[in-house]
Amino acid sequence: MMMTIAIDIEKYLALGLRDQWYPVLASWEVGANPVGITRLGENIVLWRDGDGVVHALEDRCPHRGARLSLGWNLGDRVACWYHGVEVGHDGTVVDVPAVSDCPLKGSDCVKAYAVKEMHDAIFVWFGVDVQAPAADLNLPDQLCDAEWSSFLCMADWKVNHQYAIDNVMDPMHGTYLHCTSHSMAEGERTAEMKHRATPHGFVFEKEGQTGVNFDWVEYGQTGAAWLRLSIPYRKQFGPGGEFWIVGFATPIDEHNTRVFFWRCRKVSGWQRNVWRFLYRNHLEKLHWDVLEQDRIILENLAPNARQHEFLYQHDVGLARLRRMMKKEAEKQLKKIQALQDAQDSSRIRMQDISHA
Repeated sequence: MMMTIAIDIEKYLALGLRDQWYPVLASWEVGANPVGITRLGENIVLWRDGDGVVHALEDRCPHRGARLSLGWNLGDRVACWYHGVEVGHDGTVVDVPAVSDCPLKGSDCVKAYAVKEMHDAIFVWFGVDVQAPAADLNLPDQLCDAEWSSFLCMADWKVNHQYAIDNVMDPMHGTYLHCTSHSMAEGERTAEMKHRATPHGFVFEKEGQTGVNFDWVEYGQTGAAWLRLSIPYRKQFGPGGEFWIVGFATPIDEHNTRVFFWRCRKVSGWQRNVWRFLYRNHLEKLHWDVLEQDRIILENLAPNARQHEFLYQHDVGLARLRRMMKKEAEKQLKKIQALQDAQDSSRIRMQDISHA
């Protein structure tokens, strides 16, 4: 029994923890037409209503299983291309125009997702219990504070999301993998590492070196799981202080991940405009070069790399986060089992009543 549970946990983690918000798309990716995506292994359709509000449903028509994302946007609902079945944003079938008095009409049979649009991105709540309300979503000051300015960048990597998270939880790799970068060419190539707790997670950092390279990273859980770090900037790269990154790794499926990185700097007034111009016209390309180095390394890891690792002191941060994620996975799997047991009991009671 214990072995079976362990296997289930690994499979569960491969598709991402639930009961949290994930960014799934940039705001500009959802326009007039329904958009179909896969996130956490789930097929989802998103669209905007007449007021521009984004809605999300399971991408499946309850009639014959056609993709709703191939259909039409009718504002507060989407219509299936196959037979015109209309499904409201709450997952209820609003109309079956091909049939009068169809028993499918009015049924609540399509999963609906809670959605928030913030900071140029669309966040979706993936809950264990679809009936339970979504948690509050609070993001770091670098995204929420008016004194900060940010740019969102995204990339799809052919790697499981856990490797993408491990990569950010590893400050030491900046000194080696990114040693030719304009912002990570300095600092010691040997360091001792330590971690310290924060109100929402923990910081993993180099001892005796801050503000030189990629010297620390923070993991936080505030309704969504995020990673935050800062990299020092030379004066020639524009006004403002250190360059900050707030990142998320959203699973597409067990083999693919979409990473979201907000690149932030604390600037206001005319300095904000100068930095944004400089970033778009010069710095952004340099940062994409760094991301490409990460992508190449991760997509070319040895098969089943995690099963053959030899971790050492620099890996304390990622090892700690792995334990936290495993513990949360165990908790969520128990919750899923309890919900399933309750559904089974309810089904048995209904069968007993019908046979009485």
